[in-house]
Amino acid sequence: MKHVPLALITLLLLTACDDKAMVNIYKKKITETPVTCMRLRVSPEDSTITKTLKDRYRFDDNCDLTLEVSYKSGIVCNSSYNAAQKTLGTFPSSYLKMELRRGMALQYSYYIDLTSRPTEGDINSGFDRLEKDIKLR
Repeated sequence: MKHVPLALITLLLLTACDDKAMVNIYKKKITETPVTCMRLRVSPEDSTITKTLKDRYRFDDNCDLTLEVSYKSGIVCNSSYNAAQKTLGTFPSSYLKMELRRGMALQYSYYIDLTSRPTEGDINSGFDRLEKDIKLR
């Protein structure tokens, strides 16, 4: 019986600021109709992110769909439930977000917590997931 509360506390510690990607599809139609073009917006500007994505896809500045990519490094989660993760050094300190918008309307989003600044591999993984979820041409 003593092990049940300990197991629950351990589970909370491991899931409080999860590092798995979260995907939300806001407009189902975006997954049913092939996407023929996207424009790219990276904020804050980052040459690695821009180059990696432009190597993967031909973006068009005249398109009404915009892939907005943002990231932040050096973030801190203040939850006291995360003391074990902070101590072990596996606690997320950055994130990568990719949002597909038509005008201001959010169509699709991909978000992942990271333990370091986004790498080329993180960017490619995010774009792979976007390609899997949405039909790109």
